Amino acid sequence: MTAIGTAAQETSRGNNALSQLWLRNESLRGLTLISPTLVVMFGMMVAPIIVTIVQSFWTQTGFQFDRTPTMSSYAVMFGQDGVMYWRLMGRSLWMSFTATLAVVALAYPMAYFMAFRVTRHKLLWIIMITIPFWTSYLLRVFAWKVILGFNGAINSGLIEVGLIKQPLEFLLYNPTAVTITLAHAWAAYAILPIYVSLEKIDRSLLEAATDLGDGPIKRFLRVTFPLSLPGTIAAVLMVFIPTVGDYVTPSLVGGTDGMMIGNSIAMMYGRANNQPLGAVISIVMMLVIAVLVALFLLAVGRRRLLQKA
Repeated sequence: MTAIGTAAQETSRGNNALSQLWLRNESLRGLTLISPTLVVMFGMMVAPIIVTIVQSFWTQTGFQFDRTPTMSSYAVMFGQDGVMYWRLMGRSLWMSFTATLAVVALAYPMAYFMAFRVTRHKLLWIIMITIPFWTSYLLRVFAWKVILGFNGAINSGLIEVGLIKQPLEFLLYNPTAVTITLAHAWAAYAILPIYVSLEKIDRSLLEAATDLGDGPIKRFLRVTFPLSLPGTIAAVLMVFIPTVGDYVTPSLVGGTDGMMIGNSIAMMYGRANNQPLGAVISIVMMLVIAVLVALFLLAVGRRRLLQKA
């Protein structure tokens, strides 16, 4: 009984020591609190990436996988046969870049209006902006297909007013249609972070700039826009990163000329039945996006440092 009692006391002391350590260590308490979130994030985000990296070193014949590590899929991607995928990637980056510029150019004035001109019922305005996004993304893309189609709303309206006699065929199934659809689909994701950034600006700073003689344009360039830059950067990243890999929009409104790298990845995992090559294309695309985002953030950070100096 004495031995059992001694062991129980030692166990109790050990538990108390752990409890005291947990209470004293703020970092340990924080990690404990967010551990469920970390587990979910690892299972939903990190684990699929690891599986994709491992799968990129396999080879596939029919429905059979050879798990012997090989660089054959990477050789295809970086060889002569991979030129097509690099062209698709370049087209995807350009279309996503164009859509991002269009989204930010349209979202910033709207966010500015909500932050500085709307004084009542701001929540109602936010709800009104998000109403179109209560519907399925697929339905919104189909709506643009109807609008831009051969017998769609634009062509029918132009024919009715007599501006054209035959429907315009260039409105649909091209990169422009994909860019327009992406810009509409991701507009709310850009408006909200910019609005939050503008809403946090201290209005006394704007009054001080006015008292010092700055006009509306100079005040915007010297005070408003620099202070709203974090929200603008967040909007750029929130739109650019996911749109590069989009495949639903180019599949429905892009046609052959509007295909993006996401369509190629989907085809590799589907009809082409070449999952290792699809994994390689996915990894290369992620690395390219990561490098571009890092360069963008570095350039923005360096510009801000120069302005402060």
